[in-house]
Amino acid sequence: MAANSGTSSGTNQGTYLATHPWLTFKLDLSEAPWELWMLLGEVRSKIQHVAQSLLAPETGERLRELYLAKGAHATTAIEGNTLSEAEVAAHLAGQLRLPPSQEYRTREIDNIVRAFNRVVAELMDGGPHELTVARLKEYNRLILEGLALEEGVEAGKLAPNRRTVGRYIAPPVDDCDYLMERLCEWLNGGDFDAPDEELRIPYTVIKAVIAHLYIAWIHYFGDGNGRTARCVELETLLASGLIPTPAAHLLSNHYNTTRDEYYRQLDATSRQHGGDPIPFLMYAIRGLRDELRAQLDAVWRQLYSDRWEQYVYQQFGDARTPPDLRQRQLVLDLSKQSDPVPRAALRDLSPKVAAAYANRGDKTLTRDLNALIKRDLVVSERGRYRPKSEKILALLPDTAPSPQS
Repeated sequence: MAANSGTSSGTNQGTYLATHPWLTFKLDLSEAPWELWMLLGEVRSKIQHVAQSLLAPETGERLRELYLAKGAHATTAIEGNTLSEAEVAAHLAGQLRLPPSQEYRTREIDNIVRAFNRVVAELMDGGPHELTVARLKEYNRLILEGLALEEGVEAGKLAPNRRTVGRYIAPPVDDCDYLMERLCEWLNGGDFDAPDEELRIPYTVIKAVIAHLYIAWIHYFGDGNGRTARCVELETLLASGLIPTPAAHLLSNHYNTTRDEYYRQLDATSRQHGGDPIPFLMYAIRGLRDELRAQLDAVWRQLYSDRWEQYVYQQFGDARTPPDLRQRQLVLDLSKQSDPVPRAALRDLSPKVAAAYANRGDKTLTRDLNALIKRDLVVSERGRYRPKSEKILALLPDTAPSPQS
């Protein structure tokens, strides 16, 4: 890919060419290492696997909520918000209570979720996919609304003075309007159009990361530039129509998990690499690949769980006898436990199991356990019981044993 924007008419380029010559609005990947394309190939494959996974509606909703919480947590945590991922999830579920002095932490979460939801809603309604400076300002306004800001800084408006982040110094303020117009013009042009359908996901990922990097470089706003960049990154990924929402939040999670490296990469890309974006691309896409591996593993675990539940129902068929109903409920609720369960705790697995055994003696539980073991649905290990859910792995296609096994 070689990308090159035109020049915005009637705009003075100012002094940024002397101070920030790497803001070229060009991307030449002809010298990119082969590993970048290998990573993008795996990213494409795994995104398609996530997008094509048939999940039960409640499972899909849980996955969406989980990664929305992860994305909101990551996007704010990297900027210093100290809420944990579990606290963010609890807040989004309406279950977190903080003292008034700490409510600003949840306000930051609410703002970024509102910005994320705005992105999703507009795209789902068929809204415009082109990026504009006005939309960038609106995202920043949503992100900063109601937060305490540095004197002179206004949400959604140009920074009052030249910003410094660590050792990085942003371009002169007088040049920033021009630079943002150039960026939108470049991203809306055809330079990131994939040459064929097979490359649409890789080109979309490249475009999203480059948009993030340039927004961080230009540093237009007095605050919230990183959050705005990650919001645009999310929008770019979703606007392709190829990347599911849970996967689109993963880059933010990677940046937060490796936040020291994230800031080092941002600094090094301009300072050590002369504005070459390839090292940052490599860092971002390698992390996205790793995050997708973990997400796909979670999706597959859920698919295996759903298939095991189907298998249990198949084993009991149309049986309606009280023993069969008790045993089926017992193994289904046992399957929801992360560890083997002691015999003494089996009656309390769930309200349904407790009701089924409320008027039954210990011999009934023993008979049911023995019946489930005989059916090869439950395993007893030193007085603890677990489902024999590994049985469904036999449904996988046959492969020869690995020499390293």
